Amino acid sequence: MELAAKNWYAIYTRTRWEKKVARQLSQKGIEHYCPLVKVQRQWSDRKKIIFEPLFNSYVFVKIDEREHTQITNVEGYINLVYWLKKPAVIRSEEIDAIKKFLDDHDQVHLEKVNVNLEDQVRIIGGPFMELEGKVVEIKSRTVKVLLPSLGFALVAELDKVNIQLIPQYRSGKYVS
Repeated sequence: MELAAKNWYAIYTRTRWEKKVARQLSQKGIEHYCPLVKVQRQWSDRKKIIFEPLFNSYVFVKIDEREHTQITNVEGYINLVYWLKKPAVIRSEEIDAIKKFLDDHDQVHLEKVNVNLEDQVRIIGGPFMELEGKVVEIKSRTVKVLLPSLGFALVAELDKVNIQLIPQYRSGKYVS
């Protein structure tokens, strides 16, 4: 019997239910990823470091078509994220990039961006060495790394010297 191919999908959860949904997915034996970031919270009497989901109301699952029905039974699950009337498949490389990014950087936050891509670049140094992508914005040393199918940019401090422009071929010639 042939095994169905598993893909990564984003599931939309109730607000502040990401960790609970991830726990239930673990109990069901479903491969998932709920990226967490360390944040400091201030209460009237103390400060505390806690882990919060990087993506509010989203958890990633790696499932095949048969497992779609299993996740609908998870309390806090609202829906799969759709793109063009189909469940949006998240590339494994994007999940791996998020994991690597969180491993390499302490102060991480998200910025919602419109996916208007500009320069194609290759990273030539640092933790993302040899990866290619599109630059949304560069200010001083801040580089936005775009994950297009998610519509978010992870922001980290990277040296400009670690980025190389990939010339684009337009109208019969290369342009920078």
